[in-house]
Amino acid sequence: METLSTAFRDIIKEAVALSRAAVKITEDNVYQTGNSQIRPLLDKMVDTLVLPGSGIGGMENIRELYGLLKEGHSCLLLLEHYSNMDLSLFDSLLRKEEGGEAIANTLVAIAGMKLTEDSSVVAAFASAYTRLVICPSRSLQDLDPEKNKDELIRSARINRAATRALIRIKQGGGLVLVFPSGTRYRPWDPSSKRGVREIDSYIRLFDYMCPVAVNGEVLHVRQGDMMEDSISQDLVRLTAGPVISCSSFRENIRNRAEAAGIEDKKQAVVDAIMDLLEDMHTAAETERQKLLKELR
Repeated sequence: METLSTAFRDIIKEAVALSRAAVKITEDNVYQTGNSQIRPLLDKMVDTLVLPGSGIGGMENIRELYGLLKEGHSCLLLLEHYSNMDLSLFDSLLRKEEGGEAIANTLVAIAGMKLTEDSSVVAAFASAYTRLVICPSRSLQDLDPEKNKDELIRSARINRAATRALIRIKQGGGLVLVFPSGTRYRPWDPSSKRGVREIDSYIRLFDYMCPVAVNGEVLHVRQGDMMEDSISQDLVRLTAGPVISCSSFRENIRNRAEAAGIEDKKQAVVDAIMDLLEDMHTAAETERQKLLKELR
């Protein structure tokens, strides 16, 4: 298989040249507006990699969520996460659906600092989309509090600024997209598929949510730099589940956790989200395999 860096060398060069992404995240730039010049380059990559039949199932659910957003409700999209092209796939395929362009224009993705600070190429790609940058808990959990005091203080300040920005995004009609696992799934690390506790806070803060399963793989995660991930063509299906009341879902799961004697109710809530996404993924994969068979 070819790698991302070799297959799309020219697109990468053009994206980096067009990028205006901040090289360092601070309290003052956690909200980053998407670069409309770079997004078409990523659309071109998606079009090259996805096979006929790729698209979004359950669009009626996304349209329903968007309708609630327009009525003034705060809304979340919760996506499975298999590669750093998941956002590009969702945005590009969404824009091809009826009414999808308007919906895509309201998206604000929650993104980790690593996407901006570790690589100019990854930062250029990430800057194609409007995003709110945070310092994920996964990146802090192994840091020594004494040796990394300054970094922990900086991360806390950035996350406080991001929380304030999130409130403004809610009030301003942004459709917030978040990956509950907080990281790409890596087959050699089963823990990478477990949801992170802070997702409970998003669910607590928002009115409605819609889970989205991701099936099909065009970018294959490898150990090391993202640019060395391998690519292949595939039939990609994203499937949106029914719109769910965040408060009702959260209350139900917390009550079940209480009855079962589970102390960490925040983790219980995000575990339930991940279980729901896994069930959706399994069902969608059966249908995707049928489409693949017809394609062959």
